[in-house]
Amino acid sequence: MSSRFDGRRLSVPRLVAVLVVFAVVITAGWIFVRNERDAAQARSHGSPWFAGYVDVTATPTYAFEAETGEGSESAVLSFIVAADPQSCTPTWGTAYTLDQAGTDLDLDRRIERLRDQDRDVVVSFGGLLNTELGDACTDVQQLAAAYEQVIDRYTLTTIDLDLEGEALKDPAAMARRAEAVAQLQTEKRADGEELAVWLTLPIATTGLTEDGTNTVAAFLDAGVDLAGINAMTMNLDAENDLAAAAEESLTSLHRQLGILYDAAGMHQGPASLWTKIGATPMIGQNDLPQDVLTLDDARRLNAFARENGVGRMSMWSMNRDRTCGANYPDTSVVSDSCSGVDQGDASYAELLSAGFTGTPDDSAAARTREEAAEAVVEDDPETSPYPVWNEDSPYTAGSKVVWHGNVYIAKWWNQGEAPDNPVLQDFEAPWTLVGPVMPGETPAPKVEIPAGTAPAWDGQSVYEAGSMVLFDGTLYVARWWTQGDSPEGAYANADSSPWRALDQDEVRTVLAGGSPSDGGA
Repeated sequence: MSSRFDGRRLSVPRLVAVLVVFAVVITAGWIFVRNERDAAQARSHGSPWFAGYVDVTATPTYAFEAETGEGSESAVLSFIVAADPQSCTPTWGTAYTLDQAGTDLDLDRRIERLRDQDRDVVVSFGGLLNTELGDACTDVQQLAAAYEQVIDRYTLTTIDLDLEGEALKDPAAMARRAEAVAQLQTEKRADGEELAVWLTLPIATTGLTEDGTNTVAAFLDAGVDLAGINAMTMNLDAENDLAAAAEESLTSLHRQLGILYDAAGMHQGPASLWTKIGATPMIGQNDLPQDVLTLDDARRLNAFARENGVGRMSMWSMNRDRTCGANYPDTSVVSDSCSGVDQGDASYAELLSAGFTGTPDDSAAARTREEAAEAVVEDDPETSPYPVWNEDSPYTAGSKVVWHGNVYIAKWWNQGEAPDNPVLQDFEAPWTLVGPVMPGETPAPKVEIPAGTAPAWDGQSVYEAGSMVLFDGTLYVARWWTQGDSPEGAYANADSSPWRALDQDEVRTVLAGGSPSDGGA
């Protein structure tokens, strides 16, 4: 039977091209499906919500139940703590038992009035100044009963555990706390009720502290389905740009959460992780005199949170959301009842809540589900702008490599340290992520060093700081006076070696007539 293809041979290059296109299409389709699943998981967490913290026991009393305008819809009432360091009795700031708060503060009545307006209440346990119940109650069942007493009295679907100071430092108390909360959450869900759990933790621009990551791990290990981690984006020593520092801290937290959930066997995609992040700035004057969250900072932080899909926005505190009066002259000292900033007609609650249209109650039913992990990118030396990382190669500070589709730069000498090792604290990682390999990139041409550019290293010669030598085809510059020290030692111990290898950019500078000191000798 004849065919219109009779006599034609299969073109190998054409077949290879077809297979490459097919692989790209399949990969792109898989990535699209994965990203859609991640987006769907993120949407299942409900609309992001805003609720400002209210210090229940502070004077003057803040009327959280009154409708005061945009941004005041929901409230995080704080803080439930132990009556004393050895008591398992929940109180409001040690000043009122639950019954006393109902009588003296009309708290139950005010909460119901707020709910009659279709607004919501979250209760926060802990804070910095008193003893969190998990530290005071030494029995898991008694601790669970203490938490449940508060949850049931105020019909809560969302709780907030503000853990800082001493509450972060006792592993046994943390394990007890996590076990009690896991037990309560399981029981509530079995009864058809919801209990969303947020951890509110201190943060720096580098992310959570080691105590903070240990806290998250303890709750995940206990089986708590965390609604999210609320970062206290305050007192960041930001040098007049608190919004930028807060954004950096949230980005670091996003990276850390990815590692923590992977370690718990519950991989989450990027969008899902953002829904598990909350931000709580301290409005106006912070405790550090140099840190002031301006109105513009609030706008910028809100825009960053909305762009990335942050799940929650709060602030400390609603009590402080107003301009200080003339009788409070030193606004650099933090006040419990005003912001220390001339707010004019603006409110921080209105600025920070913009676009956060959900409520805590709406999101309480969300469940965390494991997502498919991202496919590992295979690096191609033919298309990588820098050498592909090799575990046997030593790398000096400033070296750039490609690994799993990303470019990294070495912070110090290292060998055998994969650039994408899941390190929770950034200071432990010898590599900094620069960004992804871009389409169409090719290897940067290696600079050939012409003969005579520098003398060959001689073990008998004396070299002053700034002297250049050629050794095994690499240019080195002396960091200080040296004789008899081989440049090869720079790879074994970069800090103690008197020699530093020049990178490709520095070699170009030298060949153009510049000095190696231009690259940082």
